[in-house]
Amino acid sequence: MFEAVGTAEIESARARLGGVVVRTPAVLCAGATADKRVHLKLENLQPSGSFKLRPIANAILTRPPDTLRAGVHTFSSGNSALAMAWMANRIGTTATAVVPEEGAAESKLEQLRALGARIVRQPFAQWWSAVTSGHHPQFDSVYIDAVRDPAAFAGNGTIALEILEDLPDVDAIFVPFGGGGLACGVANALRASRRAIKVIACELETAHPLKSARAAGGPVDSPCEPGFVTGVGFGSILAEMWPVTSRLIDDIVTVSLSEVAAAIRLMAQRNKVVAEGAGAIAVAAAMSNRHRFSKVCAVVSGGNLDLALLAKILRGEAI
Repeated sequence: MFEAVGTAEIESARARLGGVVVRTPAVLCAGATADKRVHLKLENLQPSGSFKLRPIANAILTRPPDTLRAGVHTFSSGNSALAMAWMANRIGTTATAVVPEEGAAESKLEQLRALGARIVRQPFAQWWSAVTSGHHPQFDSVYIDAVRDPAAFAGNGTIALEILEDLPDVDAIFVPFGGGGLACGVANALRASRRAIKVIACELETAHPLKSARAAGGPVDSPCEPGFVTGVGFGSILAEMWPVTSRLIDDIVTVSLSEVAAAIRLMAQRNKVVAEGAGAIAVAAAMSNRHRFSKVCAVVSGGNLDLALLAKILRGEAI
């Protein structure tokens, strides 16, 4: 069973990541409703474009250096793979990104190629089976898991440490829910610090595996139509993450695709921030009327958005 990590591991991760990740700002969101103070934790400013650099980098840097000579691999069509490829370049090893044949954003694949990563495509069912099992005998390189690796979990917790320093009186932190590593990593760090700040997992109305699992009392197959949003809304929650989410996540807020698009547009026009769909889910939820909190922080988890898609959203076109 997956176990959470303590304060010492999170503080060690923070020290280890110094000089690798950016200590991102939490800025007040212009354009939020008058009854809510919404701050944006800008993880889109990381060198790889998303928060994933924190868990991936910590997972890599805690491995014995000699094991990394064989290279690293991960199962991701997006931000985890980008963070892994960025780190591989930094430490001088090779990176392999195993991506599903369906749903991989071409803009992210182009970035992976630019970083020199090897790309392996698999049918989605085969890809998802490998993700859930964590068993990949066809690869000799080191597997980097951005969700279930305790070192990755600690890396995610460093986000909470920064929020606590910058916004000590925040009521709640809104976090997009994909694999669960980010939301649970933040929540775990808050619990370890003994701070009574709520953590709200944010999902789509059209793709909500955590909400479905809570309703059923455990992981179940869930409708999955994430539309233009990638990196969240998988068909089910990972079995190892269910006990952790049950213990750490305080509530769930779901938003529509149109609300996510509106949040992307607002951040670009009013805050000069480019956020991808998953990165805007938490902002859309924080600005909604589906919660009772007045001072909140929304984690903008990434900014790797296809420019053609951004242009459509800014023009208000159907997507």
